[in-house]
Amino acid sequence: MARKVKLGSAAGEGLAAEAWGLLIPLVYPPRFIEIAHKLDVTPAILGALRFLEQPQTMGRMAELLHCDPSNVTGIVDALEDRNLAERKPSEVDRRVKVVELTVPGEKLRARSIEEMRKPPAWIKSLSAADQRKLRDILERAATSSPATGR
Repeated sequence: MARKVKLGSAAGEGLAAEAWGLLIPLVYPPRFIEIAHKLDVTPAILGALRFLEQPQTMGRMAELLHCDPSNVTGIVDALEDRNLAERKPSEVDRRVKVVELTVPGEKLRARSIEEMRKPPAWIKSLSAADQRKLRDILERAATSSPATGR
């Protein structure tokens, strides 16, 4: 079923809102949920795996996941229940807990990154010229976004 989007807005904000409205359902949550389902994890676990390249404190994980620290406890509990991560006391401050991936967690993280890097079908279905245009536009957008750190 095709989405109906109000086209023809002359205002820059309206065009940006239209573009964003079209992009959101293509990127999140469908693709993210699809990958989580394929890897047999929850979206919360998949999100946490992204940020555990190196051990992170529980507080830092809350910042990275943009959630309340109390939510991180449940996410880390789920990671530990599946033997994907473990909590350890920080070497710097033993009152602080650090979350570190286990070997199975590292393997699942690597697999999740591999899956996330695969382009979804909607991008593959575009012509090479359109894929190039999309890449160029997104590259310019990423360059101007503080979220990408470029």
